[in-house]
Amino acid sequence: MTEKKVWLVTGAGRGMGVDIVQAALAAGHAVVATGRNAEAVRKVLGDAADLLVVKLDVTKPEDAEAAAVAAVERFGHIDVLVNNAGNFYAGFFEELPDADFRAQIETNLFGPINVTRAVLPIMRARRTGLVVTISSLAGITGQPFISAYAAAKFGLEGWMESLAPEIEPFGIRTMIVAPGYFRTDLLTEESTKYPTPSIDDYAKTTRETVEAWKGMNGRQGGDPAKLADALVSLAGAATPPLRWPAGADAVEAFEQKARLLQMQADAHRKLSAALGHTPA
Repeated sequence: MTEKKVWLVTGAGRGMGVDIVQAALAAGHAVVATGRNAEAVRKVLGDAADLLVVKLDVTKPEDAEAAAVAAVERFGHIDVLVNNAGNFYAGFFEELPDADFRAQIETNLFGPINVTRAVLPIMRARRTGLVVTISSLAGITGQPFISAYAAAKFGLEGWMESLAPEIEPFGIRTMIVAPGYFRTDLLTEESTKYPTPSIDDYAKTTRETVEAWKGMNGRQGGDPAKLADALVSLAGAATPPLRWPAGADAVEAFEQKARLLQMQADAHRKLSAALGHTPA
C-alpha cells in the first residue's frame, strides 16, 4: 500500500495535468488540483473526498500563496508539488513579438518559480517533500521555431539543478521530468500560439512549419496516462531521479546530447586547456 501523500498539481484542467491528478488519486493520495479556471478543473475531474480544486494562475504570486494556504488548511501539509502548467509560443525568433517571448518566460519559467517559492516553506518546516517540474526535450536540445519555449525550459533545467542541492539538507528532493512527444493538449489552440508571417525571408517556412506542428497534434507517440502512472511511482521511490527522460524518444535525445557535448569538449581540447593564467 502506497503511503498517502498530499499532492499539489498545477495546470490540472487539461492535458497531462488531468492524468497526473487521476493517477495520484488512484494511488491513494490526496490532491490539490489547480488551474486558472477552477470551474473548468472541477468539471473535468469531478468530486472526490481527497480532491481539492483551487484557482491558480501561476503567473500570479498571490494565487500561488493562496493555493498553498488552501492546501494546508484542507490537508495539513504538501508532500509533492508538480509544476505542470505551461503553454507554447511557437515561431522563429525574429517573428516572435517581444511581448510573446516575455509571456512565454513568465508562464513556463517564472510560473513554476512562483509556485515553488510558495510551497517550499511548508515542505521545509516538515523537513520533507518533493518538487517535480515538467520540462521538455526543448530543455535539453534547442531547435528552430521554439526559441522562446526552449529558453524557458533551459531556464527550468538550470534553476532546478541548482535548487536541488540547496534544499536537499532539509529533506526536500527535486525531479525534472523531460517528456518526449506525448499526446497531450500542448499543440491545441488553447495552449499554443502560432505566429503570423511577418518577414518575407521566413514567411514560407513559417507557414509550412505551422502546418506541420498542427498536423502533429493528436498523433504523438507517447501516452500521457502511462507517463502519469510512472511519475506517481517514481515520486514514491526512496530516491527519485534528479532528471527523468520520459519516453523512448526522450532517452534517445539525452544520448544524442551527451554525444554532442562530448564531441564539443574534444573538438578544441588543447586550446581550451591552454587558457590558464601563466605566473609572471
